[in-house]
Amino acid sequence: MTVSIKLRPLGVFASSSIVCAILASCGGSDQDTVIRLNPNRAPFPLVEATIAGMHAAMKQGQLSCRDVVQGYIARINAYDKEPTAAFPASPALRSVIAINPNALAEADKLDAAFFGTQNLTGPMHCVPVLAKDNFDTFDMKTTAGSLALANNQPPDDAYTIRKIRAAGAIILGKANLDEYAFGFVGRSAVGGQAKNAYDPTKGPGGSSSGTGTSIAASFAMVGLGTDTGGSVRVPSALEALIGIRPSLRLVSQDGIVPLAHAQDTAGPMCRTVEDCAVLLDAMVGFDPSAGSGQRAAKTYNAPLFPNAGAYAAATKVPTTYTTSLRADGLRGARIGVVRSMFPAATAANQPFLDALNTALTEMAAAGAVLQDIDIDDRTTVLGYPSLSGYEFKDNLTEYLLSWPSTGDGHPRSYDEVSTLLSTLEPTFVNSFEGYRANGTNKESKPAYLTYTSGERDTVVITRVTKALGNNGGTPFDVLVYPVLQGLNTAVGSSPNSGSNNRLSPYSGFPAMTVVAGFATPVGATTPAQPVGLELLAREFDEPTLFKIGYGWQQTAKKRRPPTTTPELMAAPQG
Repeated sequence: MTVSIKLRPLGVFASSSIVCAILASCGGSDQDTVIRLNPNRAPFPLVEATIAGMHAAMKQGQLSCRDVVQGYIARINAYDKEPTAAFPASPALRSVIAINPNALAEADKLDAAFFGTQNLTGPMHCVPVLAKDNFDTFDMKTTAGSLALANNQPPDDAYTIRKIRAAGAIILGKANLDEYAFGFVGRSAVGGQAKNAYDPTKGPGGSSSGTGTSIAASFAMVGLGTDTGGSVRVPSALEALIGIRPSLRLVSQDGIVPLAHAQDTAGPMCRTVEDCAVLLDAMVGFDPSAGSGQRAAKTYNAPLFPNAGAYAAATKVPTTYTTSLRADGLRGARIGVVRSMFPAATAANQPFLDALNTALTEMAAAGAVLQDIDIDDRTTVLGYPSLSGYEFKDNLTEYLLSWPSTGDGHPRSYDEVSTLLSTLEPTFVNSFEGYRANGTNKESKPAYLTYTSGERDTVVITRVTKALGNNGGTPFDVLVYPVLQGLNTAVGSSPNSGSNNRLSPYSGFPAMTVVAGFATPVGATTPAQPVGLELLAREFDEPTLFKIGYGWQQTAKKRRPPTTTPELMAAPQG
């Protein structure tokens, strides 16, 4: 199905000086060196669009930044909202909470800069980004999906948002999420229930549900999620995306509504590995702020890195992660397959297992060396409790106190939020207050002490490192296991996430979700569902994840777009 829409002419929004710069038709410039925007350009396909493809079209004069931003906004209006006369077949995915009212004006500025100088403003020039609505943005509210934070207007950007904008990106809007990032259902009071882009009767996962759905549906070029215990990787697996949980301490947590600082991190969610590499390039870096979470060691209350040099020495961030992208990245790669983390075979689970095993077979055929391995004391390693229940209460108060409430009137403490919820969202109070019970006097609770004493770090890191070292044999580059324990469930319910997603946050090691394939439930007539594999590497070894992930992507080409959100054919004007 192809739906036709009509974009507003460029001149409706842009000043005459911007139009002159873009069209190079007002004199005063070298006509031989200025890139002209073709007024008769064909519509640029946004479904599955990539950063490189967008930039190439711009350099050929076939695309403006306004075209791109306006096109994505049109797609959100067509497919994310309830059906209308214009779009009666809208799946109403409810993945986007808000669109940035300044997005088109920012696009015009980028167009003026590019067509006037022929220079991209940075590696993310005009890349529209949808950020989970727990990232602070100076120009949009940050609600965390809660009515209690509906007027929460931070005075500045989160560190990662600021870096991304500096690289040339446009924050297109805010994505829906599990309220306060609590779970895997994908529902919030502000955004409603997000749906799966491949099958709207199924759930999107969480807590970065809106980011996952919106990027799968091509509502933006790339997206930002956060991950405390699986919140980037679960929705990525269910939406056929590349989802990256970076090494803990690599990416600043400053300006992100917290769940548990000891486990939280932001991460890219993209349709391609290369776009994730570009996005992670823009996200990393030393942040001197007190809320960065960039500790000098992965131990409880370790001091923050004292300076950029200490951060660089520990993290070894490359000039760009894109140098790790190799089409033959699987050749010779050593992959430890943790079979004990696969679900037991059942009739219902067989299509899921078949997709996973087919992917492993194809990896071997592409030159990877696969060997089964187990993690010592795996049940203990994955059995420790998450810290979210213990840290959220205090961490939320710290976040709310980080700027004055005189301008926006936002609540200043966990208790104030709780009081507001008792009126605004009474059905949510019990869930919210469960975190109060765990977070009160947490230092005296045995489960919390297993972490603060260093027990959890010692047990988990020692055993995962041993598995990556192949128990003294030839070491592996990565470990691999399924993200989930079976196929997707109905919208409004939590997917069968199991405990595999704990391995990365508990160890602090980076993980990447890749598309293993698609599977259809036995006897079902519903669309095939994405199936995801997770790759785990050593701390700060993101380059290896990019190398192997890109090699797999280029070899297998498993991703395909959902059929619920087809291309909108738009004729650019101006």
